Amino acid sequence: MGFVRFLCCVVISFACLANMARAQGKTLTLSAPQEIAESGLLKFILPRFALKHGVRVTVVDSGAEAVLSAEGAPVFAKDGVAYGLILTRDSSHGETFANWLASDIGLRTVLGFKVDGEAVFSEPVVAKDEVVAAALSGDALRGQDASLRACGRCHVVGDINRMAGIGSTPSFAVLRTMENWQEKFEIFYVLKPHGAFTIIPEVIEEFDETLPSPIAPVTVTLDEIEDIVAYVAGIDPADLGAPIAHQ
Repeated sequence: MGFVRFLCCVVISFACLANMARAQGKTLTLSAPQEIAESGLLKFILPRFALKHGVRVTVVDSGAEAVLSAEGAPVFAKDGVAYGLILTRDSSHGETFANWLASDIGLRTVLGFKVDGEAVFSEPVVAKDEVVAAALSGDALRGQDASLRACGRCHVVGDINRMAGIGSTPSFAVLRTMENWQEKFEIFYVLKPHGAFTIIPEVIEEFDETLPSPIAPVTVTLDEIEDIVAYVAGIDPADLGAPIAHQ
C-alpha cells in the first residue's frame, strides 16, 4: 500500500514538472487594475490556469498582451464593477486564457477565491438589450371580426367560436405561443395550405378556372391582415405545459 502511494506521488510530481516545463516555453503577459492586482485574485487563479494549460502568465504594469479592465466582454465582477479581458495583440496563449476565463471552469475558479471565508468576486450582470416592440397599425376589434370570417372555419380564434374549428388545426392561442407568430400571421397566405384557397386583392387574384380552389375561397385584404395581427397580439398564449422529458 505504501509503495502504491509512493508511486502515485511520483507520477503526480512528474506531471507537475512536465506542466512547469511546458509553461517555461509558453508565456503570456497580463496587466490588471490596482484593485484586482492587490486583491490576491491573480495569485490564486494564474497558477491554476498554468497547471491546466501549461501557459505561464506574468503580471506587468504596461505593454501586456492581455489586459483586465472594465472594458470588453464582462467575465466577472467586483463591487458592482464588471471586468473583461482585452487582447492587445494576436496571441494564441492570450486567446487560451480568454477562453478559459470565460468558461464555466474559469468562472468557478474566480468565484472560488475567498478572503476570510467570503467570496470577493461575483458573476457579471449582463444587461439584456431592451427589445422595443413595433407598433401594430391594425384595429383589434375589426381584426376579431375578420378572424372569425376568414379563419373561423378551421381555427378557434377565441371564445367567440370556442366550440368550432377543426380539431387538428391549432387555435390562435396555440399559434400565439410561437416566437415568430406575428410573421406567420402576416404571411399566412403563402404558407400551406392557405395558398390553395386564399385570395388577397392586388396580391393573389382569383383562381384560374382550370385550377379551382379545393374549398370555398377566402378573400381577405392586406388591411384586414393588419387588423387580424393586432387582434392576435392581444390573445394570451396557450399554456402548453412543460416540455415532455424523454428518458
